[in-house]
Amino acid sequence: MSTTRTASFAAVGVLATVLAAGSLVSESALADKFMPTEVSGTALPSLAPIVKKASPAVVNISTRGTVAEKAGRNPLFDDPFFKRFFDAPEMAPRQRQFQSAGSGVVVDSKQGFIITNAHVIENANEITVTTHDGHDYKATVVGSDAAADVALIKVKDAKLTELAIGDSGKAEVGDFVLAIGNPFGLQHTVTYGIISAVGRSGINPDGYEDFIQTDASINPGNSGGALINLRGELVGINSAILSRSGGNIGIGFAIPSNMVRSIMDQLVKYGEVKRGLLGVSILTLTPDLAENLGAKDLQGALVQQVVEGSAAEKAGLKAGDVITAVGGQPVKSGPELRNRIGLMRVGESVDLTYYRDGKTHHASAIVSAKGAAPGEDSPAADLHRAFEGADLTDAANGGGVLIRSVEAESPAAQAGLRQNDVITGVNRQKVGSMKDLRTIVKGQPTLLLTIRRGEAILVIPVR
Repeated sequence: MSTTRTASFAAVGVLATVLAAGSLVSESALADKFMPTEVSGTALPSLAPIVKKASPAVVNISTRGTVAEKAGRNPLFDDPFFKRFFDAPEMAPRQRQFQSAGSGVVVDSKQGFIITNAHVIENANEITVTTHDGHDYKATVVGSDAAADVALIKVKDAKLTELAIGDSGKAEVGDFVLAIGNPFGLQHTVTYGIISAVGRSGINPDGYEDFIQTDASINPGNSGGALINLRGELVGINSAILSRSGGNIGIGFAIPSNMVRSIMDQLVKYGEVKRGLLGVSILTLTPDLAENLGAKDLQGALVQQVVEGSAAEKAGLKAGDVITAVGGQPVKSGPELRNRIGLMRVGESVDLTYYRDGKTHHASAIVSAKGAAPGEDSPAADLHRAFEGADLTDAANGGGVLIRSVEAESPAAQAGLRQNDVITGVNRQKVGSMKDLRTIVKGQPTLLLTIRRGEAILVIPVR
């Protein structure tokens, strides 16, 4: 019989004797006196020291705000063709007050910086941060990036404890992790598990993702909370769960700390993320396409088109190339390449590995803020989320805005936009140039695009 079992049974025997004798000794006193404190000379393991170190840096975030919702009406009024042919009137949206709660992590106590999810503070007019010791502080937004679901908020004159940011690049499947947050309004709840997978994407096709997957319980309210390793370092910001019921089933996702750090730096410097572009239209290389190229086991992103004047063209890339690695790290799909480039800073140099004509080549590219539309100061995504992944330029003779290319699986592709489409109108207003488009779409959450596609005229609603 092992030492652990012997000690335990001995303790139980003594405990039964004491209780039978009617002793009033407390449960904790009995535990301290009779339960083992070590096994084979080793102290019993506990996560308490790690939790005590990290918990003060995890805060509760409560928000109040107003959202617009459409008044109840016949769904035909939302059909673009019905609206076009019957001139259906626009219904004024109703304003609805809301309250929500989430979590956040203090990453810079001197500056008062707190990282959370963008969806936690979305549409918030008032943000209140409650610290571990119960103090409340009003917070302001430094910047937010919905595409990566990361936001940075700030509190002033607060006594805060920060959490060290670890290197998520060293995180491996099987590593033990703890999730700390405020699930279902239960403040400072700690759950425990392992890293189930790394590099997860495709959860939100419109987002930039490189998730850490974990089976540590994550539930509503955990969003924005900390995922920490056994050194007490932040390795991820809890963001989403995969669930049919809305509760935890052991599949949770956290944004890696390295991605968070990169985004935070840009939010501090610019108040937004200036997302880099390579200037290519891409597809995931499928096994049959790889076989056609004479490289059966090749994986990567197939270049469909290289935009004129783009970073890719300057680096020497051509249509038909297969990008297999970025910065020495393998790229296995089109979305993975998009994420990697999109999370780089504008002006950053990146080493590309690509396959062409049976040989592997290397090139260096300077990530650009644009896909190479001459004269444009920002990528199409800065106009409206629906245009992300599209290369836009003025059509000839004031005939609208030409879509020169659309990246596969991008938000623009998801919206139904195609290469060589011409945008001639938005929300019933004529579009003759990029300048018109920028003016009309500013601040509009929903767009009704009039598109000329060949000889046909289409109406495409996008959100």
